[in-house]
Amino acid sequence: MKLTPKQKAFCDYYIETGNATEAAVRAGYSKKTARFIGNENLTKPNIKFYIDGRMGSIEDERIAKADEVLKHLTSAMRGEIEEDVVVVEGEGEGCSSARVIRKEIGAKDRIKAAELLGKRYSLFTDKVEIDGTVDTGLDKLDSILDQLKE
Repeated sequence: MKLTPKQKAFCDYYIETGNATEAAVRAGYSKKTARFIGNENLTKPNIKFYIDGRMGSIEDERIAKADEVLKHLTSAMRGEIEEDVVVVEGEGEGCSSARVIRKEIGAKDRIKAAELLGKRYSLFTDKVEIDGTVDTGLDKLDSILDQLKE
């Protein structure tokens, strides 16, 4: 089912404000019935579906994905990221001035990025082999079933 222009406006305002009554008023519904209409609209499947879809796409845009994080950490580790640093220079007679320069991130930050990447790929974990048997209790269950059959 398609949304009417008023319903679509309601959805967009609801996403913006999080308040059904205010969204209904801003979408053009009567102030007297806005509370009722707002709550009713939120129960309609097509409106709910539209709001959920829009909220999902908004969240997708805001949240960094795993590959984006890994690319950033790799760039940091390789020294491809620069940062602004304030440098104070003396001009003589007790005067100095500050200016901003760009430089690669420091070794400490690069090491931290490498460490985080290493953790992600399990490079720093001790390999431990465990050998043994686990009692599942199935043999006890079999004996109980045999007793019940008798």
